Amino acid sequence: MLNKKILNLPNQLTLLRVFLIPFFLIFLYINKPYSDVVATVLFVIAGVTDYVDGYLARRYEIVTDFGKILDPVADKILTASSMIVLVEIDRLAGWIVIVMLSRDFIIGALRNIAASRGVVIAAGFSGKVKTVLQMIGIGCLIFNGYLLGLNTFIVGTIIIYIALFVSIYSCVVYYIQYFKNQEI
Repeated sequence: MLNKKILNLPNQLTLLRVFLIPFFLIFLYINKPYSDVVATVLFVIAGVTDYVDGYLARRYEIVTDFGKILDPVADKILTASSMIVLVEIDRLAGWIVIVMLSRDFIIGALRNIAASRGVVIAAGFSGKVKTVLQMIGIGCLIFNGYLLGLNTFIVGTIIIYIALFVSIYSCVVYYIQYFKNQEI
């Protein structure tokens, strides 16, 4: 059983995000206007917990190893599963998902190499921008309707392309910065 330190509020929010993922995916798979709204709301709640759990953990100095491990895993499950379903329901091109997931695997490999040398690679600004753009783009593609007079599918597609560019750029930046400071 998890102790109280591990079950602090930030980690509970991370667990909530993991818990919401299957329900969000069910509504996304239904692929109807009403289910798109519910899926969007669940996705937004999950996305907000990502920001809030990190903020609270840092603000109140309650960062745990459990949270350090689970938080990025929850993020990857949320974004990867949503993008894969968006491909299945023909709202996102598969090659975009392949490039974005490949970037995440490549950065993960770099972080493993760095960790084996005692170096921690924190998320950089471009990586954070990529994540925000990716979440907004995915949310717009999930909603797939009109909001404030804007076609969210078109807006989401544009934002995803921008996120794709930032994703590739941030990957290059991570590698350049790491290897500039390390002996290969």
